[in-house]
Amino acid sequence: MAKKKKTLFECQHCGEQSTKWLGKCPNCGGWDSFIELNQEQQEIIKQTAKVVNTTSKATPITQIQQDDVSRFSSNNDEFDLVLGGGIVPGSLTLIGGSPGVGKSTLLLKVAGSIASSGKKVLYVSGEESAGQIKLRANRLEANNDNLYLLSEIKLEEVMDELLRQDYEVCIIDSIQTIYSSNLTSAPGSVSQVREITFELMRKAKDSEIAMFIIGHITKDGSIAGPRVLEHMVDTVLYFEGEASKEIRMLRGFKNRFGSTSEIGIFEMTNEGLVSAKDIASKFFDKSKPQSGSALTVSMEGSRALILEVQALVTESTYPNPKRSATGFDVNRLNMLLALLEKKIDLPLNHYDVFVNISGGIRIKESSADLAVIASIISSFRDRPLSKESAFIGEVSLTGEIKDVYSLDMRLKEAQAQGIKKVICAQKPNIKLDLKIYPVEEVPKMIELF
Repeated sequence: MAKKKKTLFECQHCGEQSTKWLGKCPNCGGWDSFIELNQEQQEIIKQTAKVVNTTSKATPITQIQQDDVSRFSSNNDEFDLVLGGGIVPGSLTLIGGSPGVGKSTLLLKVAGSIASSGKKVLYVSGEESAGQIKLRANRLEANNDNLYLLSEIKLEEVMDELLRQDYEVCIIDSIQTIYSSNLTSAPGSVSQVREITFELMRKAKDSEIAMFIIGHITKDGSIAGPRVLEHMVDTVLYFEGEASKEIRMLRGFKNRFGSTSEIGIFEMTNEGLVSAKDIASKFFDKSKPQSGSALTVSMEGSRALILEVQALVTESTYPNPKRSATGFDVNRLNMLLALLEKKIDLPLNHYDVFVNISGGIRIKESSADLAVIASIISSFRDRPLSKESAFIGEVSLTGEIKDVYSLDMRLKEAQAQGIKKVICAQKPNIKLDLKIYPVEEVPKMIELF
C-alpha cells in the first residue's frame, strides 16, 4: 500500500504551521492566510530545521578549540559599536526598521566606506534600479570602483554573481523582494523568505562573505517573516526613530559576536546617515527653566546620555484620569503616581498625567524614576527646576531611593555638560566639581524643591 502523503499548511503572515487548514491563524489572528505546502516546500523546512537545530556527538568543553573571531572596520564608528567592534567575515546580519527610517541609506553609505578600504562589496537591490541607487550614491559620496551594484530579485542570479568576483561583503535590499525559482510561492512569502535566508547563510559560512540583509517590519514592530529568520542569522539590529526627526538609533537585539546593550546614534543629513558627533546636546534643552522638565543621566550600553524628562499634569475632566508615557514604561509611571499619592499626599487621582522623554529615545532602565517624579511635582506645583540640576536614582515601592550602576560615569558626563547639582542616592567614590545631594527617600527629596 502506498504511503499517505503528509499534508502541512502554513500561515503566510507569521509562519504558524498546522496539519489542517484553519480559517483564522491562532498565532497572529490573520484570516485566510493558511496555504498548503507541497512536498518540496516541506523538504526545505526539514533542511532548515536541521541547520538551526544541529545535533552532533557531545565533546568535553576542555577539549574544544576556541574560535578566534577576526573583524574588520566598516569605517563607521557607531555601526562598529553596535556590531561589537566591527564586521565579522562569514556573519549574517539582519537589519529591520520602519519604511523611510534610513536602512538602505546607512548600508549604502557603509558599503561605500568599506569599498574605499579596498574590499569588494556587492549591493543587491530588488526595490530600486541601478540608476536610482547611483543617484543616491552620488549624494552619499559612496562611489568607488570596488562597490558593485546588482538590480535583481532572483536568488539564483545573485548566487551566480557572488561566484564571479571575490566579494567580501554582500548587502541584500530587501529579503522580502528576492525570490527563488525553486518555489512556486510569491516573493515575500514565508516559504520564500525561509529558503532565501537558508541559502544566504550557507553561502556566507562557506565563502566567508559578510552578509547584510534588510527586512521590513510588521505593524507590531517585528521583522516580517517566520521566527526562524531571526534564529538563523547571527545578528539582529533594529532601527528606531521617526522619519520626521533627524536622530535615529540602531539597537542590537541579538549578537553572537558581541553585546546587545550598545546602541548606535546617527544623524540624518544631506550626506545621509552619519555618526552623531555632538550627541549630548540632542536630547536636552539648555534654554530657560520650565515647569515639568527635569534632567537625568541614562546609560545606553557604555555611553552616558543626559536626557530631559517632560511631564504635564492637568486637572482631569474625565471620571478616569488619563496616564500616558512616551519613551517610558507606562506601568512604571502608574506605580510612581501611586507612590506620590501615598507618600506625599498628591491628589493625582483627579489629574491627567503625561510623560515624555525628549529626543525620541526610550529609557530601558529604572535610573530615571527620580527625574520622572521631579518633573511631575514640578508640573503639579508649576515650579520650574534648574537646568543645572540632574536627578539620578531608582525609586522602590516603599519610597526609598536606590543607587544605580555606573554612577561615577554618569556624574562625569553631567559635569562635562555643565550640570552643577545632582540629586542621587549616595555620594560618589570620586571627587568632582559637583554639588551632590544624597537623598534616601522621596519625601526628603521634596524638601529640595
